[in-house]
Amino acid sequence: MILELDCGNSFIKWRVLAASAGMTVGEGVVDSDLALLESLNAIERLSLTYCRLVSVRTTEETGALTSMLANAYGVSVACAAPSREMSGVRNGYEEYERLGLDRWLAMLGGFHLASGACLVLDFGTAVTADFIDRDGEHLGGFICPGMPLMRNQLRTHTRKIRYGDIAAERALESLSPGRTTVEAVERGCSLMLQGFVLTQMAMARSYWGEDFVVFLTGGDAGLVSGVVPEARVVPDLVFVGLAMACPLS
Repeated sequence: MILELDCGNSFIKWRVLAASAGMTVGEGVVDSDLALLESLNAIERLSLTYCRLVSVRTTEETGALTSMLANAYGVSVACAAPSREMSGVRNGYEEYERLGLDRWLAMLGGFHLASGACLVLDFGTAVTADFIDRDGEHLGGFICPGMPLMRNQLRTHTRKIRYGDIAAERALESLSPGRTTVEAVERGCSLMLQGFVLTQMAMARSYWGEDFVVFLTGGDAGLVSGVVPEARVVPDLVFVGLAMACPLS
């Protein structure tokens, strides 16, 4: 079995694949190393033979996780590393090693699936947009706050904004002007994301006309999928790139 991990700043996304058929045995999202261990131990007949991960955490945090996995399952861990060029994609950052590894792997996965120009939009704690032309040249990208950051900033700096996750979910059932604070905040933030997406789409069309593929990934991709019906929603796009960066052989 193969364990794949996407270690972000807030959460760890994981999945276990059957090595022979590539079928998903288990998957989930957890908020700590311990929670990951508990989730893995709940899988019946778990037998890990390989582990690969991408991490945007500190070297110390990533090292602690890999040591925990090695001690618990006797498995070595392959970690994705920065690269100037890989699988036909050329990193567009002036200092290539400073590009977030999760973004880099999503670009690898997107270019591989598109076989041409693509726009990769990732909706997590932050929102990122990256442009890759048909020759695999990364033209650069953008980063802006995602829903969690926008919401938390408003809650932190505005004393009267207080509501829970259930109320937030209900507020997004419509995008009409809010008649309560939770509706106004959640819908306003959602519309900001949609506006960001439309701007990125316009920029991509200025480069390539209609000859490109747009990918949506990340936990909040569903909030914007309605404004880009032609987009391909690929929740595990980072894992597609991870398999390319850390092959089994």
